[in-house]
Amino acid sequence: MKLCTSCVLPETFPGIVFDKAGVCNYCRKSLVRKNSSTDLKKKYSDRFLALIAEIREDDRYSQRPYDVIAAYSGGKDSSFTLRVLAIDFQLKVLAMTFNNSFLAPRALENIKNVCTSLKIDHMMVSPSRGILSRAFRNSINADCYPPKALQRASTICNTCMDLIKSLILKTAIEMGIPLISYGWSPGQIPVQSSVMRFNLSMLKQTQGAMKRCVLKIMGEEALPFLLQKRHLDLFSGNTYNISPLAFLEYDERVILNEIGSLGWESPGDTDANSTNCLLNAFANKAHQERFGFHPYAFEIAGLVRGGYMSRETGLKRLSMPVDSGSLKAVSEKLGLSKQ
Repeated sequence: MKLCTSCVLPETFPGIVFDKAGVCNYCRKSLVRKNSSTDLKKKYSDRFLALIAEIREDDRYSQRPYDVIAAYSGGKDSSFTLRVLAIDFQLKVLAMTFNNSFLAPRALENIKNVCTSLKIDHMMVSPSRGILSRAFRNSINADCYPPKALQRASTICNTCMDLIKSLILKTAIEMGIPLISYGWSPGQIPVQSSVMRFNLSMLKQTQGAMKRCVLKIMGEEALPFLLQKRHLDLFSGNTYNISPLAFLEYDERVILNEIGSLGWESPGDTDANSTNCLLNAFANKAHQERFGFHPYAFEIAGLVRGGYMSRETGLKRLSMPVDSGSLKAVSEKLGLSKQ
């Protein structure tokens, strides 16, 4: 298979075009923007600091139990994000974990250790394993996700992330928490999306698009995850999505060292592209078989272009073999072996 000679994207990636040197159009566009990257990071870092100052000047600050609710998977990036929020920015943090029934045992230990070390409150939501298994099983051949979403994550991961995002947004609105944090790496989102304010129109639009897809996949079993009319009535318009790793310095060695001091250890039973989820390898394989490219190719290509990862390391992560026994165990847990 032909690969970009500069990043890791394959010829099967949607919309890709190579020049005579074998460099893809995504890399060429990135080169045009590269000179402004440092300035953009500074701009959004300053915007985040101004937002924190605004929150602290709010009369409700002292009565508010939390400044930020953080989506916490137990992986390396979300663990480091918790540390940044709690220590570097001195924010009052509530960590929220969505237990999708496939969290690695070591990830569960990491969640406990990191939250204990940082002295932050933690909430874990553990929906019915049967409901989630049906949702993930139905997601494999789902045709409701937009092309852009499928370029960045598998259909199974898209369903999981939609449920997480909806639950965390519901909780933020109900508790009056102004910031919602995600541990997206610089390869997953652009800097311009690292500090983003929700307005009511955007809330209705994003929730509506997600609702149509999740309802198609899950039916009425999706309803407990979705926002209700009362959430729209409660919504103040002062809720922000933040992704600090997009505008901060990102160095995997530094990240692993910092979270290691909090009691975090890398699981030995996840695939090369996850540090928390046992379902990930199965989801990646299903995506590759259906669409012809690895769902982590986009993220890793972004990390390579940004200088956060070598091309050789990126290619190795995308081609790392997965234990067939692990795939079989996940298939059985999803109920696919009975079909």
